[in-house]
Amino acid sequence: MLNPASPLPLYQQLAELLGRDIESGSLSEGARLPSEPELARQHGIGRPTVRQATELLVQRGLVERKRGSGTYVRSAPKRVDLFSLGGTLSSFREGGVALETKLLGRVNETQVDANADNPFAGKTALLVTRLGSVAEKPVLLERLYFDRDVFAGLPRLGLAGASLSRLVEERFYLRPTHAEQSFRVAFPPEEVRLALSLPARAALLLVKRALFFPRAPRAVFGELYCRTDELVFSQTIGAETRHD
Repeated sequence: MLNPASPLPLYQQLAELLGRDIESGSLSEGARLPSEPELARQHGIGRPTVRQATELLVQRGLVERKRGSGTYVRSAPKRVDLFSLGGTLSSFREGGVALETKLLGRVNETQVDANADNPFAGKTALLVTRLGSVAEKPVLLERLYFDRDVFAGLPRLGLAGASLSRLVEERFYLRPTHAEQSFRVAFPPEEVRLALSLPARAALLLVKRALFFPRAPRAVFGELYCRTDELVFSQTIGAETRHD
């Protein structure tokens, strides 16, 4: 039952109640939620309050609206471990998600802005920009900066669809020992937004990661722009796996 005396707004209480029903299976995948008039009548609240509650569930990815039909429980999103030393391709594969990648432009040298949150700030690095898609829907854009002295010759290698961790290990005989990383909610640059087919002012998850190699600290730095409306990104700590 909803509690009007609670400091928690009624729409949040209703969203939590429906969310628990979804998590417990009382409202199963594909089930249609009761209509707004039904929920308003059941809980003694107005339809605008019900609409706020269902909108909150939509934002959380638990339900989806179908025009002219109603609001339905979504299938559970796939979970991808993107925050361990395991890299992109292996992380998606281990999560049971088939990721297709393609390069956006050529691998080239780029001058990194001096004020950038990047170990190559004010210097020149090799930049690889890669778009990842699941079922032909873009979900991830990576900007990967490589130390041009450590990875000399990288632009001449075939990188399309390749595992970068395997390439780094086989061609440069390097394997990362550990990483520094941070993650935040961010509004992407316009070119990233367009590549990921995001609406204007849409936020996403931004992961920044620096990889350390023997005698080559922070030789690779990545900016990973991740859509969270289709996938759940989790973190595993201490996994000794390769970076793709």
